[in-house]
Amino acid sequence: MLTLAQYRDKLLGCWIGKNIGGTLGAPFEWRRQFNDVDFYVQDLHGEPLPNDDLDIQLLWLIAMEERGLELSSHTLAEYWMLYVTPHWAEYGNAKIHMRAGLMPPLSGLLNNDFKDSCGAFIRSEIWAAICPGAPMLAAEHAYRDAAIDHGDGEGVYAAVFTAALESAAFVESDLRKLIDIGLSYIPDDSGVAEAVRCAVQCRDEGMSWQDTRDRILTDFRGECFFGRLDHISQRDQERGFTHGQRGWDAPSNIAILVVGLLWGDGDFGRSLCTTVNCGEDTDCTAATLGSILGIIHGMEGIPNRWIEPIGRGIQTACLNLGELGGYGGQLPQSVDELTDRVLRLMLRMHLRRGLPVAEDWSGVEVKTYPLFAGEQRYALYRYLGCPQYTFDFFTVYVDYGHGPGVRAQEPKVIKLHVENTYKVQEMLQVRWHVPASWSVLPAAQGTTFIPQQSLDDNTRTLVFTLETDHIAEGIIRCAVELTAAGRAQVMLVPVVLLHDSLTI
Repeated sequence: MLTLAQYRDKLLGCWIGKNIGGTLGAPFEWRRQFNDVDFYVQDLHGEPLPNDDLDIQLLWLIAMEERGLELSSHTLAEYWMLYVTPHWAEYGNAKIHMRAGLMPPLSGLLNNDFKDSCGAFIRSEIWAAICPGAPMLAAEHAYRDAAIDHGDGEGVYAAVFTAALESAAFVESDLRKLIDIGLSYIPDDSGVAEAVRCAVQCRDEGMSWQDTRDRILTDFRGECFFGRLDHISQRDQERGFTHGQRGWDAPSNIAILVVGLLWGDGDFGRSLCTTVNCGEDTDCTAATLGSILGIIHGMEGIPNRWIEPIGRGIQTACLNLGELGGYGGQLPQSVDELTDRVLRLMLRMHLRRGLPVAEDWSGVEVKTYPLFAGEQRYALYRYLGCPQYTFDFFTVYVDYGHGPGVRAQEPKVIKLHVENTYKVQEMLQVRWHVPASWSVLPAAQGTTFIPQQSLDDNTRTLVFTLETDHIAEGIIRCAVELTAAGRAQVMLVPVVLLHDSLTI
């Protein structure tokens, strides 16, 4: 159990550790080489380096302050389109798809070579911070976040792994147990899980961190910085590390993060330097590792020599400052302000969910959350790749099959998974709204009965086939209307199709 004072100390350690790790690793980002780092190599003048790893979390902070805690992927996506400026890799792919009307997770899985990359786990701390000691809650939030630009890829599993681990780290300090907790939230056969288990096995076998790093790159490497040889050391070229799958970066980098945890033996500086010295996405791995160590040990675990060169300020890299309160006025200007604002959000979550945090535990009824996922893991990924639409009493998942592409005279199967989330059964009326030339089979309108939430079969899967002889538009916007007799709510579910007649 946590007191508020302990929580705040760990949270402040999280953000300071994030800034330290990101600043330490930044000069070596995406270099496939062994580094030889034992401290900062820059003249920092008392400021941390700008860090996109932190930037998007600041945006999520503002989104929760403005829109509430239980943000959907679609609400996060709206903030993304307004405020995230770069078009780097998965960031840009997600943005162009969202502008075309494809909401998460379609925005992250379509035409995306980088859905298995590192862009989501680097922003997982905010979800752990508002859900301390409640890893499943943190994992659910991280899943909705990662779907924006990673769809159904390894990047999603990496974000869920780190968010669950970080949430548990507020109440658990054993490193091996924390790694096992993170693993319990992701599929056993995922690349991230296999790479993490590889690192743990190497530690158990007494291997050096250097040999472990080579083992990881042998079995789990992606392409190094678009295949540029000038980013790969001669030694690594000779070992055959020049090739890999483009964007398949999350497994190896999460494993390198674990190397820092296990070989650093809890020492803050040694852990960070070990991770940076492994190479690859050094600012991201070190920043996430720094935040984990900051959560576990609080401010006492971060030597002042690491804090003094960068201070406690925040530097941004990829946000639209002109719209965020006028030149960034809404953004926290220091890790202390960030800590205080996140603490207030956590207290709001505490009122909703009963988190294991209190000012004084005397006379307080203790509510704890399981740290390991158990069977709940399977529910987290049940509709992986399907856009989710949440209403007051129902949740609808749209299953596009192999994607939203459609061609004239070729049937397109769309499945709607309709889940009853309330204690009353219902008869729903279903009506499709499609362009005039389109047909819907078995019918464009009809009814379906859905049992109440408490029953095992409270979800109905409705299968429809859409077809047309001619497609005039590049983007086809349809909608499914769901209503119930005697109930006022009209549930409109968008279905967006892309005319892919130019694809060979």
